Amino acid sequence: MRVIAGSAGGIRLAVPKRGVRPTMDRVKAAIFSSLGDGVVRARVLDLFAGSGALGIEALSRGASSVVFVEEDRQSAQIIESNLASTKLKGRVRQQDVFDFLRHASGAEMFDVIFADPPYEKTEAGERFTEKLLANEVLSQLLDPDGIFVLEKQPAEVLPEIKMWRLLRKKKYGATEVLFLSVSRGISRKHPRMDTNQCEVPEAFKAASSRRTPKRLRREKSTVHSPQSSIE
Repeated sequence: MRVIAGSAGGIRLAVPKRGVRPTMDRVKAAIFSSLGDGVVRARVLDLFAGSGALGIEALSRGASSVVFVEEDRQSAQIIESNLASTKLKGRVRQQDVFDFLRHASGAEMFDVIFADPPYEKTEAGERFTEKLLANEVLSQLLDPDGIFVLEKQPAEVLPEIKMWRLLRKKKYGATEVLFLSVSRGISRKHPRMDTNQCEVPEAFKAASSRRTPKRLRREKSTVHSPQSSIE
């Protein structure tokens, strides 16, 4: 696995030996092709960060900051090592994702949130994807013009959306990627996750005074001195 583009393009990344399912390079390339320039100067949150590949790719492409949240200590140390080898800076939180969300401060918001949760269920028998989508704090951490990128199994059928608006979904082999935005102040019934809705809201077409215009690119038909700390 490697960094695909940007300042650290071509550098190989270490991968934890257990407990992770790294995002394939072709899936990662497709995700960042869709985000386009929206990642430049973005504040990014990488949940279930694993090796840190998605957040590091964002930093390499010009993101202003990334917070990596990963519960496993070995994986958190791998993220530190990968940040050092790419000469990039990020904050690493060795913490359960839902514990992080419970204690998250609303003062810090993010332009892009990545989540690649385990396909297995939680100890309580819940699906990680459903638990994430039902988490109100997560939606509050995302900027109103931001994007939530969620990876899941294609066969997994999710319940009706309440807080999220589906912008795009795309399958890549054993992975399906959903691009979502926050449905703030929308009173109409929201679409189900398995619809084919791929609407891009006006917020992604307009320029932002803070950074590059936020938008999703139309996807192509084929996808072919370091400082960080574990807190």
